[in-house]
Amino acid sequence: MSDKIFLNGIEVFGHHGCGEDERERGQVFAADLELGLDLSKAGKSDDISDTIDYAAVMEETKKIISGTPRKLIETVAEEIAETLLSKFSLLENVKITIRKPSAELRGVFNYAAVEIFRTRK
Repeated sequence: MSDKIFLNGIEVFGHHGCGEDERERGQVFAADLELGLDLSKAGKSDDISDTIDYAAVMEETKKIISGTPRKLIETVAEEIAETLLSKFSLLENVKITIRKPSAELRGVFNYAAVEIFRTRK
């Protein structure tokens, strides 16, 4: 069982969507991250090198959401998960939620979202 670090409600402007006009116009996306890792060493040492620098995690996430336009938020979530697992060796697993509040859907709704869970292989 792993401990967790949470980064919730990260808002970033991006250009993702199936429609060309949606990708061109862009919109704000929100991300929630759940990072699974053993925090016991950091809890005892009070040393950032014994944990994951979540400022660096947030920057990687923002870079991906604001970066290359994708048709699917599923692709954005997958890219974030792969990047975090490859760049942060202490990370055991990640749960990524991407919310798209302004999805082009007919009807009243708060947001469309995807959630993925990935573990280190």
